[in-house]
Amino acid sequence: MLRVTLACTLLLPLLVAGCGNDEDDTPTSPTTPSPTVTDTFTGTLTRNGGTSHPFPVISAAGGDITATLKGVSPDAGTVLGMALGTWNGSGCQAVIANDRAVVNASILGRATSTGQLCLRIYDVGTVVDPQDYEVEVVHP
Repeated sequence: MLRVTLACTLLLPLLVAGCGNDEDDTPTSPTTPSPTVTDTFTGTLTRNGGTSHPFPVISAAGGDITATLKGVSPDAGTVLGMALGTWNGSGCQAVIANDRAVVNASILGRATSTGQLCLRIYDVGTVVDPQDYEVEVVHP
């Protein structure tokens, strides 16, 4: 009987500890999404060429960044390279890249704070004649 009583005495605190109310009754306020900015970058890409377009992230909370290749002409089927990265004042250090971007292809990234980022568009060996491009970047 002593063993049963001792076992019940030792298990009782564990059972009682598992019966607490773990719900947080503190009301939460809905989070407000960071406002976004849409930048459109255009240019002409030549064989073996590349161009960088810097843009600022102005939201301290950061947020999602989407770069979409909106158009290429005169050959809309041309495959290009597209990258998102950090801007150091003179160049774009690629972080996320798509070396097979076609019209309507997108790259999705995330900024964690304010700063200068960039979009780089470049030839991946498919540009024969100069190609005009348009890229849309949506960012915080």
